Amino acid sequence: MTTAVAPKTQVPDVASQITFAMRSMGVAPIPRNYELFYEAYIGSNPALTRDLAALGNLATQEELDALGSQHFSHGVGRVFDDAHTRIAAELESVLRVLRQEQTSLESYNRLLGETYNRITSKNTSSADLIQNALHLLTEATGNTMAHGERTVENVVQRSNEMDQVRKELDEYKRIANTDSLTRLSNRRAFDDRLAAVFNNPAMRPITALVLADIDNFKKINDTYGHPVGDKILATVASVIRANVRRDVFVARTGGEEFALIIEGNTADEVMAVAERIRRTLEATPFKNSRTRINYGPVTVSVGICMASSAEDAGELYHKTDVALYGAKNAGRNCSILFEDGMQKEFTKSWLIYKA
Repeated sequence: MTTAVAPKTQVPDVASQITFAMRSMGVAPIPRNYELFYEAYIGSNPALTRDLAALGNLATQEELDALGSQHFSHGVGRVFDDAHTRIAAELESVLRVLRQEQTSLESYNRLLGETYNRITSKNTSSADLIQNALHLLTEATGNTMAHGERTVENVVQRSNEMDQVRKELDEYKRIANTDSLTRLSNRRAFDDRLAAVFNNPAMRPITALVLADIDNFKKINDTYGHPVGDKILATVASVIRANVRRDVFVARTGGEEFALIIEGNTADEVMAVAERIRRTLEATPFKNSRTRINYGPVTVSVGICMASSAEDAGELYHKTDVALYGAKNAGRNCSILFEDGMQKEFTKSWLIYKA
């Protein structure tokens, strides 16, 4: 996925490559298997990539599901199914309580009507009858109020149960949208956020997509091994996060590629942010504190495109990637803003999870 070594030829998009790999291995083309192969393909979880490769071409669905449960937050999909069942049960309980309350109120209303008829009847002149009617009303009112209090307590309890389920779902959604290595948002979260950029046309002139790709990262992995590469990825993520505002969306979108969606800034201001990140990384020491081995310098190439230069999310991603490719061709370790006239002979699919 490293832009610097991509040939200037037409290549199939990531979704097609993943589908072809699954078909070649005889893997069923179902969503959970696609997600497994996608995460392994982009290299966001090196352990998953190695474990999936170890299964070979004879992987059973049970083995694939076990791998998914191991690497994807212990079966997030099943958690959502369980949560759905729990919410449905709680809602049914609330509806049952409300139906009981409705029945109780209907009975009380009927009693009021009958008592009114007795009191207003021309044949009713006995004070005892009125006294008995008032006693009956008082008792019925007390019972109805007590029933109402129990109903409120029951509904509150059920609401608390559903709120707890909501919190659990929010947490699992956060986990599902988080890259396990860098703790940044992952590609799935990026796809959703990028699509949302075009929901507000007024923000497009001050919204930018930034793609940053670590230079020569394959050489780092080949020379020092994946564990060192993972530590470098985590450090790069920390540096990026530390050099932007809290409201800036930051994601790891591939093996060594990061994306930022910056809102509320002009092109010049976004360029200044990109350059701050680039210079900070260039000056950051990447050394092993025990062996004193120096893994650096670690640099990034950066592509930038304003949302106003694109008609939709796909075009914005493509043009930003063109600018990134230009930064690689310009010698790496630089930032380039997309301008009309820049060309690139291949494209990458951005909306992986909805392809």
